[in-house]
Amino acid sequence: MKPITRGTLAAVVTGIAAAVGATATPAAAVPVPVPLGGAETALGMELPEVAGELPVPVPGAPDGPRYVAGRLLPDRTLPQLPVDGGLPGADVRQPLPRVLGDQFDHAALDAPATEVRTLAPGLSLDAPLSAPDPDGFGLPTTRLPEAAVLTPLVQTVPTADLGVGPGL
Repeated sequence: MKPITRGTLAAVVTGIAAAVGATATPAAAVPVPVPLGGAETALGMELPEVAGELPVPVPGAPDGPRYVAGRLLPDRTLPQLPVDGGLPGADVRQPLPRVLGDQFDHAALDAPATEVRTLAPGLSLDAPLSAPDPDGFGLPTTRLPEAAVLTPLVQTVPTADLGVGPGL
């Protein structure tokens, strides 16, 4: 492949990646209430209060292939796709039967939705032929093919608070 063709292909891939990246929105979480008011009335007892948040994953723009001198195929032949989202959140308040004393009649767990940054696995390949060799009449030489798997990535920092007290 000629350098001009590689440059044109890289410009097209970069333009598509920029167009896809411009339409992406930041990760959002959808609140999910769990209505238990009717069950409290029907059973005549205090039930836990439960609410949650479900994250909406948002795909990002992949890092395009990069030209590397001496290789026929670009680096990162199959690029890694970034996906931003989150871990689900939960807010639970549970009444206790005063096991720990009169001052501890409720327990609460608050685990807010947490951002998660991920990269899907990618692939980097190289052909079993070298670049054209000027000493060999412009013919490529053979060599061992190369293949590498780009490992996936997951980054997050989850948090949670657990507490007991009167009437949380």
